[in-house]
Amino acid sequence: MVKMNIISFSSLFLSLILSIATASSNSGLSSSYYDRVCPEALPTIKRVVEDALAQERRMGASLLRLHFHDCFVNGCDASILLDQTPTIDSEKNAGPNANSARGFEVIDKIKEEVDKVCGRHVVSCADILIVAARDSVIGLGGPSWKVKLGRRDSTTASQTAANANIPAPSMDLPALIKNFEDQGLDEEDLVVLSGAHTLGFAQCRTFRPRIYNDTNIDLAFASHLRTICPQVGGDSTLAPLDPTPSSFDVKYFTNLVSKKGF
Repeated sequence: MVKMNIISFSSLFLSLILSIATASSNSGLSSSYYDRVCPEALPTIKRVVEDALAQERRMGASLLRLHFHDCFVNGCDASILLDQTPTIDSEKNAGPNANSARGFEVIDKIKEEVDKVCGRHVVSCADILIVAARDSVIGLGGPSWKVKLGRRDSTTASQTAANANIPAPSMDLPALIKNFEDQGLDEEDLVVLSGAHTLGFAQCRTFRPRIYNDTNIDLAFASHLRTICPQVGGDSTLAPLDPTPSSFDVKYFTNLVSKKGF
């Protein structure tokens, strides 16, 4: 049985997000990093994120996912934002990101507005990704937490590392445990961070094998999803990851117990 309420889930979730966000650089980071050089930086990020959520609440899940996919590849360094060039092997083209990672235009808008209010390029894109993820969770009913800031942006990217490090929907439990261990995370971390899938939608191509091949799934739930996701075609058709895809709650976990998990 899953014995977790929104308070305990929120507490665990934010502590793990903090541990991931600080793992790549334990020195020189501070929650007050921009207080003196640009005190309006964080309020500006919050405003742009709130505007994006008002236009499309799904964007909150997309911004949180960008943060996760960035941090799982050589740390939280904004390398996921870099486009393909002769010297950069863009992570945007990696399997977990191609035609699915989104929200880049929101990050661009945040960067533009922050640079304007600060009067110069002072806030890194790496920090913007982290704060935008936090503000997205808050905007969808989740907890708040202080983020340590002061990261520098990467000038390189690794499509190979993105393909190797970002967990795939096709991974079984042993593979997922190993994948998280490689990032210094244990099984509890895996369970709690998977709860981020309480937000957002999935493309048909990612859950088709589950609804047609798996047996540990509620039959009515599988039948409903088959009306959305045919065996052939409709790869990019979306379905919600849980019944409340725009709310940060524990329904992802309760669905797993009732065999209604993606």
